[in-house]
Amino acid sequence: MKRDNTPWRPVTAAAVGWSDAGDPLSVAFGDVYYSRDNGLEESRYVFLQGNDLPARWQASPAARFCIAETGFGTGLNFLLTWQAWRGAAATAPDLHYLSVEKHPLAREDLARALSAWPELAPLANQLLASYPGLVPGQHRLIFEAGRLTLDLWWEDVAEALPDLASRGLAMVDAWYLDGFAPARNAAMWQPQVLGAVARLSHPGGSFSTFTAAGEVRRQLVSAGFTVARVPGYGRKRECLRGRLADPTPPLPQPTPMPWDIPATNAAAPGRAIVLGAGLAGCTVAAALARRGVEVILLERGSLAGAASGNEQGILYTRLSRKHSALADFSLQSFCFSSEFYRNLFATGALAEGIDGALCGSFHQSADTEEMRVLDAALAPVPELARVLEAAQAAALLGIDQPAAGYWFPRSGWLHPAAVCRSLASHPRIQLLECCGEIRLSATAAGWRASDGAGRTWEAPCAVIAAGTSSARMEMLGWLPLQSIRGQTTRLPASAASGALRAALCHEGYIAPARAGAHCIGATFGPHDSDPALRAADHASNIASLARAVPAWQESLEQHDSATLGGKVGFRCASPDYLPLVGPVPDREAFLRDFAGLRSNARQAIPQRGEYLNGLFLSTAHGSRGLSSTPLAAELLASQICAEPPPLGRELCRALAPARFIIRDLSRNRI
Repeated sequence: MKRDNTPWRPVTAAAVGWSDAGDPLSVAFGDVYYSRDNGLEESRYVFLQGNDLPARWQASPAARFCIAETGFGTGLNFLLTWQAWRGAAATAPDLHYLSVEKHPLAREDLARALSAWPELAPLANQLLASYPGLVPGQHRLIFEAGRLTLDLWWEDVAEALPDLASRGLAMVDAWYLDGFAPARNAAMWQPQVLGAVARLSHPGGSFSTFTAAGEVRRQLVSAGFTVARVPGYGRKRECLRGRLADPTPPLPQPTPMPWDIPATNAAAPGRAIVLGAGLAGCTVAAALARRGVEVILLERGSLAGAASGNEQGILYTRLSRKHSALADFSLQSFCFSSEFYRNLFATGALAEGIDGALCGSFHQSADTEEMRVLDAALAPVPELARVLEAAQAAALLGIDQPAAGYWFPRSGWLHPAAVCRSLASHPRIQLLECCGEIRLSATAAGWRASDGAGRTWEAPCAVIAAGTSSARMEMLGWLPLQSIRGQTTRLPASAASGALRAALCHEGYIAPARAGAHCIGATFGPHDSDPALRAADHASNIASLARAVPAWQESLEQHDSATLGGKVGFRCASPDYLPLVGPVPDREAFLRDFAGLRSNARQAIPQRGEYLNGLFLSTAHGSRGLSSTPLAAELLASQICAEPPPLGRELCRALAPARFIIRDLSRNRI
């Protein structure tokens, strides 16, 4: 699913018509979304009963149960499954529901379709509140205090399922094969799709489908399933159900360079060590704890005391006219994190106005041509962003400012230390601060962390999330990390600045005041290791704000830069500005196995990568840690626990730490 350099566009919404009775119809495929007789009972019969749910949940020894679906449609199958799982949740495993849809319903059509089922309204309202709309890519939604995960892949199923299957992991316990009828939408029933269904299934994994078409039955049998015809629902004579009979269905041809796929996979650990209690480490610790993993969270200093220690940070992303790994990850991580923080506020884990506020943010821009192009592209996704003229922006911000730009209604500001504190308070997380320099060494059973006081901790799995200190670890000295000095300024609130109602991003940033002051900034200083506050940097931050809000210039110039407070932090960045998230490669094995790239960078080497067993990394989040770390944590947790990932494989490869070894071999630098 490579999109690099193609124009960024929202996905094309499903063209929906409506019957006289108010039922949704697919205009493109000339088919109904659910039975006109009784859609609820048909879905329960075909999909839940067809996969022996919820009885299998009660009998499952696993911690999680994964259902995958071809065709999200109106979300009816998901809501019915959620409803049934809720009834069994006390003794059932956690639920992971993955659905692939090429043409999702627009939010308004989804709400109209689901309004037909009042008994599902409490769940439907939660889905609608979190629904990603038509933003392209993969979207992870989390419900039920983390026990229910919904992955929505707005992709062509013929690309998405082979993408998932190419990772070589069985992930799925039950399938809802619910595309439109094969005669109307043959693409969803092709051999490569059903072959991927088999490869993704656990041994004994099940499927159910409304169709009884002979060609579909034969292809499922060929893929390794036993298939039974059973009576259909209502007027439909038959439908199909089955189980995976062959636990090792044939694999497709390997990808030319599967260096990102580990040659061996460890079992999900019961215990993990996380080094670093900033945003990267705390989000990883919380993601693992939510999955039942006991976490030892070790911090050399104090919680959020390094680059995550600013008083305020902005939930930030940058739009682009074209797809790229950087643009796509930035956007998808922003969408996930805004929902992530909304849930923290909703549950009381964060306090509105004290720990942050999702009050929106406005980003000034002088690129009129880009705004013209993106204005049209953003029209179907106003919940993501829209272009505003200066006067429109000023009205939303509550202050006069001179520039046009982009309004992000789901953005806002946060106090990073409060975020870290709320995440680290999970009962399965043991936080230990002021550990000093920590050494990490391999053991026969996993990893051992030790501090200068002689204390040691052991676990099968370890995650390094120590920012610029990550490269100090012996096995990570090769990482191409860059430390970038940034200084913020604590600016006392004034009568004028008190009118600010949302975050403003310009050359720097400012948010509504917290505790009587604004945190503004920040400077950008590569190759600068000075930890001391500098009056000149405070003056630079103030001058930048004065250019963004000329009406404040006179009052801003009255501040004595030598007396202002602030903070110096050192952001960790990578050469391509993407974070490093994933398993840590065995560098010597990579140099051996992929040595041929030195002489021929385009050589296809069908070799999986050798990785240090149980060791993972999350670092180099730069100045976007509030936006990027929550989704990075989900990716790491899915890799550690062998779950479906929240991102397509191309984005996973773009984030993988091993990418720099492959890059340098291809350029004959090592």
